[in-house]
Amino acid sequence: MTASPAHPDPPASTPPWTVAVLGPGGVGGLLAALLARAGHRVICLAGPATAAALREDGLRVRSAQFDDFSVPVEAAAELRKPVDLCLVTVKSTHLEAALEKVPRQMLDGGLVLPLLNGVEHLAGLRRHFGERRVVAGVIRVESTRVAPGAVDHGSPFTEIDVAGPAERLGELRDVLRAAGATVQVAGDEIALLWAKLAFLAPFALLTTWYGMTIGEVRTQRRAELVAVLGEAVSVGRACGASVDAVRSMALYEAFPPDARSSMQRDAEAGRPLELDAVGGALLRAARRHGVSVPVTARLVADLERRHRTVTP
Repeated sequence: MTASPAHPDPPASTPPWTVAVLGPGGVGGLLAALLARAGHRVICLAGPATAAALREDGLRVRSAQFDDFSVPVEAAAELRKPVDLCLVTVKSTHLEAALEKVPRQMLDGGLVLPLLNGVEHLAGLRRHFGERRVVAGVIRVESTRVAPGAVDHGSPFTEIDVAGPAERLGELRDVLRAAGATVQVAGDEIALLWAKLAFLAPFALLTTWYGMTIGEVRTQRRAELVAVLGEAVSVGRACGASVDAVRSMALYEAFPPDARSSMQRDAEAGRPLELDAVGGALLRAARRHGVSVPVTARLVADLERRHRTVTP
């Protein structure tokens, strides 16, 4: 892999930012590399082995969307410098411990953008960092860490949505767009989070349970895909979100047929699953609102028996 070719500097109206990335794995590593390539100072917060690899070789990305490139980044075990933005991209199973790496005083004037699975993490992050610092956000991408500092980006898109006042989030949108992501600002964070969960839950649960790619699921298990999506949409609507099932189906079709979910990859590697953040959150919301979700409940129960990760 060759070094990154010249890349446009950030717009003149947006001076380079200092960005911390908490969890430089598949998603965090891709965004860290794109932001560093765009001219921003990037500090990756990681464990000793990953931090050493990042200092030695930087981040290396293989991407059909952005081509292959490598870029140097900083790496540390704990954030010791004030930053303009902290991207939180760890797995939900490691979130609580990871937050110890980010003292809140290092974000005195900055934003925190969690790009996590599920709908229940914002409250805890806002207790930790403060209400106004934390921006609701979601990402749609298939990106996998294949080794410390090495990322394979498989989807032909990198889409980020953030929720909040456009005048407050316009600069964040511009920074992420200039780095290469497609970014939209929405006004309703509940709708934003539930649209992602309604899309993710069928994808993650079915690919993981059957050990299939999304291409196989959308052909061989399409009836279940439609059923779980319908249940997730019903729960989202009961929570006050206008969730678009048609758009979710279009996104499944847009993924390469060999794409696998991150939950499936974790299961295959013997790592803890984000089953509680995805399936557990969906079931808890369904119970609160009296929505019947029999197919989802069966899948979650079957996976929980294998992995014992859902909180009652």
